[in-house]
Amino acid sequence: MNKIFYIAILFFLFGYQAVFSQEIGQAIKAKDTLKSKEIDPLRPTKAAFYSAIVPGLGQAYNKKYWKIPIVYGAIGTSLYFYISNNKKYHSYRDAYKLRLLGLPDEYDYLDNSRLIAAQRFYQRNRDLSLLVSVGFYILNIVDANVDAHLIQFNVSDKLSFQPAVYQNEIDYKPNLGLTFNYKF
Repeated sequence: MNKIFYIAILFFLFGYQAVFSQEIGQAIKAKDTLKSKEIDPLRPTKAAFYSAIVPGLGQAYNKKYWKIPIVYGAIGTSLYFYISNNKKYHSYRDAYKLRLLGLPDEYDYLDNSRLIAAQRFYQRNRDLSLLVSVGFYILNIVDANVDAHLIQFNVSDKLSFQPAVYQNEIDYKPNLGLTFNYKF
């Protein structure tokens, strides 16, 4: 009876230890495993599409709300200058046409060469403002696309790239260098 009691105790202890060690192994395994985010390969395409439809919508899709006023400010300012230069261009052009017909115009203090120069000046500025508007619109789309790509980029604390100043062991002068560290 004594032998059976000791065998039961040994069996209980070894069985408990096996169960306990298995739980610890699972806990260690769960602790070491990194939770990886699912990568949505269509996210950059969606962001670019949304920005193409409505400027700033791709930035909202990427949850970069602070960029939306910048987008509207840039596109709105360039469109304002386009409209202003277009009005002035048409004003000088209409005045020149009226002068050619022999009718009075609002710019009677300017001669014909000055009216033509003003026309060309505002036409060039109008066209440049339109180019800048289109450029900001395209930049809005590219920004949404690139930002969506970079959201999926894994940036962890294990990877670092930083400048370092270290002392040279031969002449003890300070040296500047870059260190690339990766912690496993």
